[in-house]
Amino acid sequence: MDSVLVGSFPKASPLTIGGNYWRTKHCAAVYHAKATWHKRKVLKEYNFLRIQQSSLNHHYKRIDGVCTCQKCNIKFIVKATSEQSFEAEPQAFDPKSISDSVKHSVDAFYRFSRPHTVIGTALSIISVSLLAVEKLSDISPLFFIGVLEAVVAALFMNIYIVGLNQLSDIEIDKINKPYLPLASGEYSFGTGVAIVTSFSIMSFWLVWVVGSWPLFWALFASFVLGTAYSINVPMLRWKRFAVLAAMCILVVRAVIVQLAFFLHMQIHVYKRAAVFSKPLIFATAFMSFFSVVIALFKDIPDIEGDKVFGIQSFSVCLGQKPVFWTCVTLLEIAYGVALLVGAASTCLWSKIVTGLGHAVLASLLWYHAKSVDLKSKASITSFYMFIWKLFYAEYLLIPFVR
Repeated sequence: MDSVLVGSFPKASPLTIGGNYWRTKHCAAVYHAKATWHKRKVLKEYNFLRIQQSSLNHHYKRIDGVCTCQKCNIKFIVKATSEQSFEAEPQAFDPKSISDSVKHSVDAFYRFSRPHTVIGTALSIISVSLLAVEKLSDISPLFFIGVLEAVVAALFMNIYIVGLNQLSDIEIDKINKPYLPLASGEYSFGTGVAIVTSFSIMSFWLVWVVGSWPLFWALFASFVLGTAYSINVPMLRWKRFAVLAAMCILVVRAVIVQLAFFLHMQIHVYKRAAVFSKPLIFATAFMSFFSVVIALFKDIPDIEGDKVFGIQSFSVCLGQKPVFWTCVTLLEIAYGVALLVGAASTCLWSKIVTGLGHAVLASLLWYHAKSVDLKSKASITSFYMFIWKLFYAEYLLIPFVR
């Protein structure tokens, strides 16, 4: 019987019933150095079974030449060993998994921040800041610091505004923009609230540190209008009403960005008197047209969800086709005015750059507009992104208007 039991667990063969206590202790110490806590537990259970073996012999009979007790011990040991190997095995370090997780987090925040608006905000501030440059020596470290202060504070506020809009439109975005993190469930509502709250606080904190009043009023007005546009409380959520929605976007994109950020550079950075130059007036007027176009066009691909949730956009009220061609016409008119302004310039290089640049952009707009399939949401959305590219291009031309 001893030989059968011992054969079932080879590492226990030095231990015999009534063996020396110190040999048992020494064996246990060696076992502790080579095995995990679970294996030691198995060894103790096995020794206990062996000690009780002689008194329990009469309960077991040999079946097909193998002791039933042996089968029990073998099953117990195999089960315990398998459990030990599963629980004690440390989790492997997987750099690829961590890298994928980081990439996913960055991608989710990238989509949450609405990158086309971020790029537009940054470009507009840089372009308008260049209008305050009167001579080459104005391009100094002071200029770059002033621009950086304005861009960072404005981008923080931009993320607050687009994030609040997503928090207010989760159900609508599940239809119109299911790829956004809140609509897809990648971000919880609490995560979205934490992000927009943090970025609004950081924006106002930065402007407080900078101490620029034009910058403060720019951010404060953007905060108020962005909140009124999106938040779903009585008397607000102005995006439900086509005219109010368009006015919010026009005031922020056409007036606040042009005037406030120019005055930030002119008054706070360069310590000069406030002036409203011809390039600044042109930029404000042209971007008024462009902001109306963006306000109207952004709702064209979202008509399905807006109808379901009662958003009375111009696209819902008038139809996609009339609004589409109204947007194209407004932009073509704006480019025509820009050509006249460029032709009236007394500076030759300004004439050439602004005239040729706006002619090219007007031609590209008409060419792409004729190829849009108004029955395809993908085609309309692609053209909307093309309009944003024209928006970026205009801010590259504005500094050349003199």
